[in-house]
Amino acid sequence: MSELSKVAYQVMWNRLISIVEEQAQALVRTAFSTSVREAGDLSAGVYNDKGEMLAQAVTGTPGHVNAMAESVGHFIHRIGRQNMFEGDVYITNDPWEGTGHLHDITVVTPSFHKGRFVGFFACTAHVTDIGGRGFGADANSVYEEGLYIPIMKFAERGQVDRSLVHIIRGNVREPDQLVGDIYALATCNEVGHRRLTGMMDEFGLADLDGISDFILSNSRAATLERINALKPGTADGHMRIDGYNTPIDLKVKLTIEKDRMFCDWEGTSGVDKKGINVPLAYTKAYTCYALKCAIAPEIPNNAASLAPFQIAAPVNSIVNALHPAPVALRHVIGHMVPDTVYDALDKLLPGLVPAEGAGSLCNFQISLRPRTDAPAPPDAVRAEVLTFNSGGAGARPELDGMSATAFPSGVMTMPAEATEQVGPVIIWRKELRPDSGGAGKRRGGLGQYMEVGAREGHEFDISAMFDRVRHPARGRRGGEPGAPTTIGLDDGTAMRGKGRQHVPHGRKVMMAFPGGAGYGDPKDRDPSEVRRDLALGYITPEHAEAHYGLSRDEIDAILRRARAGEAF
Repeated sequence: MSELSKVAYQVMWNRLISIVEEQAQALVRTAFSTSVREAGDLSAGVYNDKGEMLAQAVTGTPGHVNAMAESVGHFIHRIGRQNMFEGDVYITNDPWEGTGHLHDITVVTPSFHKGRFVGFFACTAHVTDIGGRGFGADANSVYEEGLYIPIMKFAERGQVDRSLVHIIRGNVREPDQLVGDIYALATCNEVGHRRLTGMMDEFGLADLDGISDFILSNSRAATLERINALKPGTADGHMRIDGYNTPIDLKVKLTIEKDRMFCDWEGTSGVDKKGINVPLAYTKAYTCYALKCAIAPEIPNNAASLAPFQIAAPVNSIVNALHPAPVALRHVIGHMVPDTVYDALDKLLPGLVPAEGAGSLCNFQISLRPRTDAPAPPDAVRAEVLTFNSGGAGARPELDGMSATAFPSGVMTMPAEATEQVGPVIIWRKELRPDSGGAGKRRGGLGQYMEVGAREGHEFDISAMFDRVRHPARGRRGGEPGAPTTIGLDDGTAMRGKGRQHVPHGRKVMMAFPGGAGYGDPKDRDPSEVRRDLALGYITPEHAEAHYGLSRDEIDAILRRARAGEAF
């Protein structure tokens, strides 16, 4: 290959990345669900004609994209190449051939250029409702969790399957939102297709074979170079988390060897009775993501850059649950996978990975209805409101943890205003939680306080999806743990961290989301950073005294200066 062609291919590679980012932004702009529009719980990617991912959008979550990387192969198998036509759109929410649970709709569109099939665009979005019990952990099998859409055609040669649309509308609580989201998914693939064919015309390409070979060969070589520069070795990682009724143990054996990093989840807890189980594709997605973030973060994600990170998991373990296991909250366990991997990686590559963070998103769904304990006002309505929230991230070897930030999922916290405009819900409080970040040379990120209720005349059920209630994030290298999750009613009634629970008319749910753990001995923290944290309200005087050794006189002086507006 000449230097000129290498430069041209690099330009095309960059163009593909920008194309899928535009694809993702088109989905954000046109989606109906707040989980997509406000939180960015989506993915977008372009694939060659073999179904290998060439580029993914920066906007999105690795649980979707890295799982979706495998799903296109399932579409090829189920639909059949001989049945793929220009103008087709394919759809599924199969947890085992899509991205892990029924609430994710994956749409795949074949791309044709001048009548020739050249590749695929695919995208995924989390939808507010899919029927069944609703978004929560309470189901005993996947059949209870909602409407199942096998891999099939949503449209053939440009004609939408109206019977499928009627079936979907008849089985979900928010039909306008869901059907709107499906059209948004199809539209964003069309945006990607138009940009791709424009690029092919510009560069005179008849197919994607050349650019595909360039991307995949260079990505694989760059990733293997990073892996082979590491010292070979094996280490074990372990994390215990809340589970549903009983604790869950995640165990992994990580091996660094020539040309690959291998994770074996042998010893991990078995399938749970409730909907917190994880299909293998989702476990693979977050295992690969953890390793790639640590080893080769700047190499773009595609089939070849992910391939050297390999995993195995015992069948019917909680990280390799088979049909018909309930899987609605697979993210609660799956988001803990990276920190478990890092427990092992820290033993092989000390000083590289962060302390544990909140891990799983602090999500909850509210099912609102007119009050039943007394006459409801005529304007009372039913509504489903889903909100994504985050605890604190773990402290890093050289930086404090990020507050109210979702790692590893990467989705954004929803604004209170966006949540309140989709239903009769009131966010009474949403603010950072002082003292929730674990003490250390580097402090863990802060969690959040939230207080949630309903407008007058409504009662609601809340589906809690929390962890870290009994097992807070653990510090690393002498760092202290983050604060645990708490949840209860405003009258002091305790509530469970997971499951659907009734909230009577007039009551509020009081939540405190977990903090990230600290990194390094708190005695080694720069005193100026402790003073800054105290002045900004990230830590209280009691915390500063107990964990960092500040005297009462020092504390009083710092607070006086802060009230006076003096800089720190």
